[in-house]
Amino acid sequence: MERESTYTATATIDDRGILTGWSEGARRLLGYDSPAVVGRPATALLAADSTAVRRVLAGRTRWNGTVPLRHQDGRLLELGVLAHRRTSDNGVTDWLAVSPVTPRPQPPRGEPLEEWTFLQSPFPLAVFDADLRLVRANRRLEHALALPEAAMRGLRLTHIVPDTAGEAADRSMRLALESGRPQEARGRLAPDLGRTTVLTPLKDPGGRVRAVCLSVQQPDQDSATRQRSSADSASRVGMVADQARAAQELGEVTVPRLADVMAVDLLDSPRAGEEAGGPADPVVLRRAALRALPDGGGPAHGTGTGTHAGIGIGEAVVCPADSPPAQCLAAVRPLLYDTADPAVAGWAALDPGAAWLQASGARALLAVPLLAQGSVLGVALFARRPRRGAFGPEDLRLAEEFTAKAAAGIQQARTYSKSRTTTMALQRSLLPHTLPDQGALEIATRYLPAATRAGVGGDWFDVIPLSGARVALVVGDVVGHGMRASATMGRLRTAVRTLADVDLPADELLTHLDDLVLRLAADESSADPAGDTAGGIGTTCLYAVYDPVSRRCTMARAGHPPPAVVTPDGTVRFVDVPAGPPLGLGGLPFEAVETELPEGSMLALYTDGLFEARDHDIDEALDKMFHALGRPAKSLESVCDRVLTELLSHRPDDDIALLVARTRALHADRVASWELDNEPTVVSVARRYATEQLTAWGLDEAAFPTELMVSELVTNAIRYGRPPIRLRLIHQDSKLICEVYDSSGTTPHMRRARIFDEGGRGLLLVAQLAERWGTRHDRVGKTVWAEQSL
Repeated sequence: MERESTYTATATIDDRGILTGWSEGARRLLGYDSPAVVGRPATALLAADSTAVRRVLAGRTRWNGTVPLRHQDGRLLELGVLAHRRTSDNGVTDWLAVSPVTPRPQPPRGEPLEEWTFLQSPFPLAVFDADLRLVRANRRLEHALALPEAAMRGLRLTHIVPDTAGEAADRSMRLALESGRPQEARGRLAPDLGRTTVLTPLKDPGGRVRAVCLSVQQPDQDSATRQRSSADSASRVGMVADQARAAQELGEVTVPRLADVMAVDLLDSPRAGEEAGGPADPVVLRRAALRALPDGGGPAHGTGTGTHAGIGIGEAVVCPADSPPAQCLAAVRPLLYDTADPAVAGWAALDPGAAWLQASGARALLAVPLLAQGSVLGVALFARRPRRGAFGPEDLRLAEEFTAKAAAGIQQARTYSKSRTTTMALQRSLLPHTLPDQGALEIATRYLPAATRAGVGGDWFDVIPLSGARVALVVGDVVGHGMRASATMGRLRTAVRTLADVDLPADELLTHLDDLVLRLAADESSADPAGDTAGGIGTTCLYAVYDPVSRRCTMARAGHPPPAVVTPDGTVRFVDVPAGPPLGLGGLPFEAVETELPEGSMLALYTDGLFEARDHDIDEALDKMFHALGRPAKSLESVCDRVLTELLSHRPDDDIALLVARTRALHADRVASWELDNEPTVVSVARRYATEQLTAWGLDEAAFPTELMVSELVTNAIRYGRPPIRLRLIHQDSKLICEVYDSSGTTPHMRRARIFDEGGRGLLLVAQLAERWGTRHDRVGKTVWAEQSL
């Protein structure tokens, strides 16, 4: 990541035009440090009229071109910039602007035959160098991404296609570079590209990988598929889940059967039928599909931006009040036009949104509103060239039939997308946004939501700091999908945190969690007897607690897959944790096991969606996971990426949660403990032990509050507890932990002392001096602890 930020200048700009992010590469390119520009208007860096820039970007989701910028030293730089408009899960939009720090020169071309093969290949092709920066792209890829090679040269794929498909292909590209073996990635890099991207390492005569070739398999466009009957085609249009794909399917059905060229433009927000009627007003639409039959009568094809397309897929289309789309939406009925009419001809010649109509040479135009459940979703425009003549009554009937089916599919997709977005927002709000500050484990996590129409599931993970420098790791999987599963996940995650805070042993924690799931199931069954997956019955969970002092890890699981451990010598194995029943069955015991983990061991916790994503048998999936975990890696982040790349052959049908942790150890020089006699005079001895140890650690400033806490805790143990009594001090990073153990099970409670009481103020004093404190019960006895922040 550091290398990428050095090679590529990136900046993020919010909707107000304020710079919110500034990379190291941007500093190298323009000379400004991040604090000097973040929070300032982006226009302050421009050496041109900012009004023109705003006008160019209005209504666009992506732009590329040359921008005049001012260097810190006053120089004028003409830089090629690629900008993407992004929208986060919570609806916040911003711009990501990228530019190579050192522009890559155009590489020398090869032999004519090789050059023709690369440029004219029907498959999209690109070559990325050893830094994974693009150096070549053929015309097919330029057309699919609607970007010239010059705009992409020197950029990472994640900057050219900043979405999940681009990230997946970038991970596979890195794996191909490191392993020297071809890789595959799933996901469309562009709407009219196939779902499979192949990454092939390119080697020199010595076998060294020097670059990676990206090629995209095209979707099947068999002529028999394109020539299915109108009844089957109309049915197929209505069944598509994705609204963009539904619009594209409408084009496949109607061109050339009904028209020579067509376009579908959608409203961002549907209008009610009564609101859409009345005098026509200017309207802003978004292009969803554009399909044309070539002049020569060859196969119809979709298109995006370009000379003939004008406005690309996904870009805004501003239609004047007298344009056919605006009039059709106002009338809420089909309208027929002759393109020779001066008003229509003028619109086609001047409006970029109608450039496709003028380029096609069409003579007849039919505008049909997309209507579904009383709402107007957009407009479909069908055009015919002179040789086919005007549209007739039967053509109008077919157009209305096809658009009605397409509108139903688009409406269904929008409803599903809205529900999925809401569920994902809830799911992500319930998962940890940042990992807590703790020194026992180095941790990396990944969460991938399901790609099915069933919706987001209830997988979750958590990292919970405990007393005594210990850390709890949790991974769980709530049965089912959708809002109910996410809500149940949130309840269980909160319950686990609450139970972990009272330091329950792993098996007891799962027992209490099992009781909670039973109560949730009973509550939901009484409220909704027909409800499915009531209360999350069948939920699985794995709970592990790691102690960096003893280097021991205690684990228990409730029907969850066992964790994998990688020892420092590279050996990979499963931890033999008794399976236990899934949560919600009740009355069955859970069993915990304890294992010692050498310092530097790696622990992998995951949900079963990781294996369900494989199309092959479970043994092959396990082998791939073990291989991915066992190979050396620079960071845990790369381990997570490698595991997902190895095991995901397609977008997952179930949620996947992955947590990878590397153990650290607190050595003897950071831990001090003493056995104390059960005598009141030992309190002063304990204070002396603590003071001497803090001096040895160089923590003299913490001596006074620590002496007070040691005095109060040891006094309580002698007065109310039972021997043996032990004092332990732990110095971990910026924390100092004081613990006093005795064999009594009585829990101390803080109370408010009255004016003339001689006691009752000890724990109140400890609570005021410590950042946090509590009691941890062991199998025999208890430990009262207090933690200070240094």
